[in-house]
Amino acid sequence: MSRAFVKDGDGDEAFDLPELPLSPHPNYVTPRGLALLEARRADAAQRRAAIDPDAVDARLERAQIDREIRWLDARIGAAMPVTSAGKPHDRVSFGAIVRVVDDDGRELVYRIVGEDEADPEHGRISWISPLARALDRARVGDSVVWKRPAGDLAVEVLAIEFADEPA
Repeated sequence: MSRAFVKDGDGDEAFDLPELPLSPHPNYVTPRGLALLEARRADAAQRRAAIDPDAVDARLERAQIDREIRWLDARIGAAMPVTSAGKPHDRVSFGAIVRVVDDDGRELVYRIVGEDEADPEHGRISWISPLARALDRARVGDSVVWKRPAGDLAVEVLAIEFADEPA
């Protein structure tokens, strides 16, 4: 039975919000990705501390932020930082910056990052995305098929670079 909003015996509302879903995949992160998670955790703690206890929705807001903090704690606790040190730089793998060209001659650049750091609009794709999986272990000159909902697209790897970003 769901307890999304119930009254406790003392008359105060208690919120039993459903937990935010956690990915079943390993939580590989770049140093930057881990720093972003930690910054989000600090921000959530600050937002929680700033809640006016007399505000009408204070308990709900605290419950929502507490749930977010639990999720962030789980993601940070499961984080497996990956750097480019010691990796062969001739193949695409986690952390790589990959320049590709598609069938229409468009050149695109992607960095393969952790799930929580992904931002496709800025060229950051999750290591579990269809494109990253297609590119995994490819070398310069290899052509791979990116399976997309809009239809398959062949892309050729033009360059592979590894450069750790500051955290």
